[in-house]
Amino acid sequence: MTIWAVLPAAGVGRRVGSSTPKQYLDVGATPLILHSLRRLSAVSAIEKIIVVVHPDDCYWSQLYSSIEAEFEDRIESVIGGDERYQSVLNGLLSLATKAKSDDWVLVHDAVRPCVRTSDIEHLIATLQHHPVGGLLGYPMDNTLKHVEQNNEVIETVDREAYWNALTPQMFRYAMLREAIETVVASGATVTDEAAALEAAGHRPAMVAGNKDNIKVTHAADLQLVAQILETQVREHESE
Repeated sequence: MTIWAVLPAAGVGRRVGSSTPKQYLDVGATPLILHSLRRLSAVSAIEKIIVVVHPDDCYWSQLYSSIEAEFEDRIESVIGGDERYQSVLNGLLSLATKAKSDDWVLVHDAVRPCVRTSDIEHLIATLQHHPVGGLLGYPMDNTLKHVEQNNEVIETVDREAYWNALTPQMFRYAMLREAIETVVASGATVTDEAAALEAAGHRPAMVAGNKDNIKVTHAADLQLVAQILETQVREHESE
């Protein structure tokens, strides 16, 4: 079983309120993207990690020169597109001469630095024989409200059938590539890889992961990430 990883990192992160793209913001003197890369690289089953960067990115080359020895030859970079799914497709296309149709591809957000390596390994072990693939997530535990445009509540939604979607998301190379190419050709948009597979008529599996696998969206999330990483280090030291 060959597994590749794609790390879309072409976003500019305007909601964080920084002139520096959020994936390069430091937590504990380490950029978010480097935290994420280390979590992925700790999974020995991953053959190579494709980092997808913005065409105007002026940070990646400098960072890579400082970490190249650490990751040896397991990282390659390609240029991304305007949307996440286009960046993921560019990453997949870069594997065209390397990946086989039934190889697995893990796609992980560069700004989810707290993903546990054990969760990634659990995802791989759970899905290795699945016909489609799936993604990490966890069941909704808050009451859900359906609101109108003026934010008035229309109804309370039964949360039993709803999950929060996380990354990594893991799918067969050819299946994922075809699904995203179809999305691009149709002019539609999707917010994650699972949605592209769903649009193609497939049914991805949800695999339970930890809630601390948060995505950095706002500036306040950086402090939360720092606290989570500290807690994870203490947990590891106590094992």
